[in-house]
Amino acid sequence: MTLAAQAAPDPIGFGLLIAVAIYVVGVIGIVLPVLPGLLLCVGAVLLWAIDTGGTLAWVTFGVALVLYLSGVSLQLLIPGRRMKREGVGGLTLLLGVVGAVIGVVVIPLLGLPIGFVAGIFAAEYLRFHQLDRAWSATKSALRGVLHSMGIELTTALAIAISWTIGILLH
Repeated sequence: MTLAAQAAPDPIGFGLLIAVAIYVVGVIGIVLPVLPGLLLCVGAVLLWAIDTGGTLAWVTFGVALVLYLSGVSLQLLIPGRRMKREGVGGLTLLLGVVGAVIGVVVIPLLGLPIGFVAGIFAAEYLRFHQLDRAWSATKSALRGVLHSMGIELTTALAIAISWTIGILLH
């Protein structure tokens, strides 16, 4: 038997390191919404569960999946309901996303938030032809996006905590 074959197994594991890297990219994707951040976080736990195997790993993934689904539900219910109540429509948000995409092309990095705000403001101004009303709707949409991001980050934290417990117990 060679020395390489007798080497002790890596206690951390390559699969875990890759999963943690994917998780970090997921959290970055929540803050900079270019990637499906929360989905990447759950995918990281799934990768770990596949790599690790065993009942505890799959129960940990199940908990992470339930937390993900709960977070997505809250994300759809709370900010969306508030924005509808304050008169911000789906078309306005779509135009905000279009503005964000254009903004990222025109002004790298800072263009995303600037384009989003400009897109929402332009949509609402064209809709109402009143600066005050357009700005009010823009602020409401921004609050909704920030609430949504907060829900995602809180969900990612809950998933991280449950995953860490699963890793430590495994």
